[in-house]
Amino acid sequence: MAITHITVHGARQHNLRDIHVQIPRNTLTVITGLSGSGKSSLAFDTIYAEGQRRYVETLSTYARQFLDQIERPDVDSIEGLSPAISIEQKTTSRSPRSTVGTITEIYDYLRLLFASVGVPHCPQCGNPISRQTPEQIVERILSLTPGERVIIYAPIVRGRKGEFKDLLDELDQQGFRARIDGELRDLADSIHLDKRKNHTIEAVIDRVVLKPGVEKRLEASVAKSLQMANGLVLIGSNGSGSGKGTEEQLYSSSMACPDCGLDIPKLEPRSFSFNSTYGACPECHGLGNIYDFDPAKVITDWTKPLLDGGLGPGSASQYLLKLIHLAAQKYKIDLGLPFEDLTERQQNLLLYGPPKTEAPRTGFHGILAYLRHWMQDVKSEEGREYMLNYMSASTCPVCKGQRLRPASLAVKVGSLSIADFTALPLRRALDAARHLEFSKRDALIAERLRREIVERLEFLDSVGLSYLALDRNAASLSGGEGQRIRLATQIGSRLRGVLYVLDEPSIGLHQRDNQRLIAALESLRDLGNTVLVVEHDEDTIRHADYVVDLGPGAGKLGGYVVAQGTPAEIIRSTGSLTGKYLSGETSILHRIAPRSLTGKEIILEGARSHNLRNVNARFPLGVMTVITGVSGSGKSTLVNDILYRALAKELYGSREEPGEHDKIKGFDQIDKAIRIDQSPIGRTPRSNPATYTGVFTAIRDLFAMLPEARERGYKPGRFSFNVSGGRCETCQGDGQRRIEMNFMPDVYVTCEVCNGRRYNQETLAVKFNGYSIADILDLAIEDALPVLADIPNVRQKLQTLVDVGLGYIHLGQAATTLSGGEAQRMKLARELSKRQTGRTLYLLDEPTTGLHFDDVRRLLEVLHRLTDLGNTVIIIEHNLDVVRNADWIIDLGPEGGEGGGQIIAEGTPEYVATIAHSHTGEFLRRYYSQTGSLPANVVTLSKQENVSNGSHALSKAKPARVPRKRKTELVS
Repeated sequence: MAITHITVHGARQHNLRDIHVQIPRNTLTVITGLSGSGKSSLAFDTIYAEGQRRYVETLSTYARQFLDQIERPDVDSIEGLSPAISIEQKTTSRSPRSTVGTITEIYDYLRLLFASVGVPHCPQCGNPISRQTPEQIVERILSLTPGERVIIYAPIVRGRKGEFKDLLDELDQQGFRARIDGELRDLADSIHLDKRKNHTIEAVIDRVVLKPGVEKRLEASVAKSLQMANGLVLIGSNGSGSGKGTEEQLYSSSMACPDCGLDIPKLEPRSFSFNSTYGACPECHGLGNIYDFDPAKVITDWTKPLLDGGLGPGSASQYLLKLIHLAAQKYKIDLGLPFEDLTERQQNLLLYGPPKTEAPRTGFHGILAYLRHWMQDVKSEEGREYMLNYMSASTCPVCKGQRLRPASLAVKVGSLSIADFTALPLRRALDAARHLEFSKRDALIAERLRREIVERLEFLDSVGLSYLALDRNAASLSGGEGQRIRLATQIGSRLRGVLYVLDEPSIGLHQRDNQRLIAALESLRDLGNTVLVVEHDEDTIRHADYVVDLGPGAGKLGGYVVAQGTPAEIIRSTGSLTGKYLSGETSILHRIAPRSLTGKEIILEGARSHNLRNVNARFPLGVMTVITGVSGSGKSTLVNDILYRALAKELYGSREEPGEHDKIKGFDQIDKAIRIDQSPIGRTPRSNPATYTGVFTAIRDLFAMLPEARERGYKPGRFSFNVSGGRCETCQGDGQRRIEMNFMPDVYVTCEVCNGRRYNQETLAVKFNGYSIADILDLAIEDALPVLADIPNVRQKLQTLVDVGLGYIHLGQAATTLSGGEAQRMKLARELSKRQTGRTLYLLDEPTTGLHFDDVRRLLEVLHRLTDLGNTVIIIEHNLDVVRNADWIIDLGPEGGEGGGQIIAEGTPEYVATIAHSHTGEFLRRYYSQTGSLPANVVTLSKQENVSNGSHALSKAKPARVPRKRKTELVS
């Protein structure tokens, strides 16, 4: 009897409450529910984890030795399970060497193609290079004017330093004359060459007058030259023998430019790999960028003194701290002042060191110089990743960001080099690959490679990624983009009978492109696979064959199946919060009218980086602005690459160069610019919400003040899992051990000594209100709040985390387990808990990632609260509930990639809904009636504005001049 369902009995992983679920096989099934309700626990930590465990059982003896260490999910049984493949948000490589081309394997096929049929060109003169046989060289010589006298040289030494006494003696013994540095010399004379200078030595092989019957003599002379000069022969014609005024032509029997003489090594696939020394640019070693420490990142908090929370890396080095104290003493710098209050000269002195003439006397060369020296000594991958967080990249001056050697970049197929091809948007790259033409011989080699490249590009285009380029750095991809790339790869693999588990593939996708993604998921299902998707997107839920809704709350209030069935059955369910939002019974309210514009604004002129087309953008201050547009229309480029970096450079002088633009005005009206992105709050399991928000310090101080701790002489360090003494030494305070798996990703297993509690028994014996330090870390934030309510600073920070919808997360939960959306809200909460000035600019990139409809409502309440304090909030977002709550919208488009980069509409949500050619407006029209007239609360188009950009002038009232503060932050 055929198995028709995947049946889960008694799932208790994390907060799941002994649930039973039946998922139909060969369907598109969506698991939905509030954040923290147990969706990922069911999909990934139970169903996929069991599939992975069973897969390991089929592997070799080497693999099976780890079987006892891979924990079985806390579930009674799972029946009908297929081989499982996980496509998560965090699976895209964060290595600076990974690109879209490498992770999709398209670049591997391109390397084979260019190595097989690529035509080398000279990197200097651009002329094609091909091997020439001695017969071809003789034919070229004979094609010169009859009666012409030619001289045949063997260029033995070309631009090399040395005296070359032995070589000259050998040529003299063989009876040759030579031209040395352009002058004919008799080698019988005493010749002394300066060994410190470059020299060129060309042996004179023969002098021939071109006339009938000279062919044999030419062949012998050319062959002799090729033998002596390593495959080169130089022909001078119409000369007197002195070499002056002659026309000369260099020929090569190897891959070398006849004109410039540049040798081209044999073409191999590794010649086009930027991960190989044979192909990588020698200057940047294949990275395309040169990294250096950025002051805007090294100083992590400008509002604090340098040695009291202001300095990031190096703050634990006693040697560096001693040097800083000595420099401060010598140059009379008050280290007790916040770093932003120091003079510019004092800031530069601490960062870059004193003038070179004074540095030897102090021994202090600046914090950045110390960090560069320290970076050279860092051997571990974790240490290098930590240091890279404080560095910024600038384009390599040699390869101009193209990563490869000049000789590799000069190889072309058709009219394109491999760097030219990978720089094309995928849609244009697909057209270029389809129209490549080959000779009959080359087609035998290249046609299959071309077919593989075209197929993979078609799959990427089918999941809405046509705006990306193959050379796009993988680390710059959003979680949704990385996931859709892996999805396209799986579609291309044509596997059947597989269980695919995906985590919110719609992240970063405009509603216009959602249908293509859903079609891709359905095609995966139609191949005969079961597609299990953790998702909040309304369109995806409505198109699902089956829906499992978890809840009713988050954390300990979740973990139950509140409804399951078809989308129609979910809508009819009385206990499903998701069903109420889908039916319209419950909705996210939006403000009756947008906030009034104050007249203050930041103006960005001439933005033209990437695909932006000379955009002039106005960002009103004191309101909530949402940047919308289809995927790839230029939103992130405008906000993250240009606006934020330009502010960082103007407010402080960050070394991270903004994208290309003319100028930015109005930045003196804000005191801080804070970007809250989705990068992890930490890259190791040691990082957690308690350490990130700073409450762990107060908690450790609290435990150190307890009577039992004072009796034993315990200091706050005793309660740190990063310091020897109180931690479990078996796992060194990690609570888990990493098992390296050569055949699959590393596996983390719970420490068998401390059972994941991180501390030794003596430390755990100290308790506060019945809770040990490990118990406190194991509490959900909303549960820890009443326990630690008597510590004001802690209470405020925990309450803010609850306000942004993170109450279900545990205080000690590893940062590596947080989604991008959770990490972003964690950063937002940390900013909210700080003292507000009312003049801060916040930039957020898709904060609704991972949020249920009801969580979006709570997030909007927080963002409105932040804006009501006078701050400015700029959000990149596709979620229509957030878009409707905006005071001002800047809509980019009309398409992605080369078809985007323009401002299509600008104004209130109600006005954007009236713009016919706006894709965002098309979806907003669901909420606004078409009146045919401009709403009263929309600013009218000024005659002076550039109509082609769709820009609407804001109020022209002159803003009050505000004192400038040199301050910017990157929250990461």
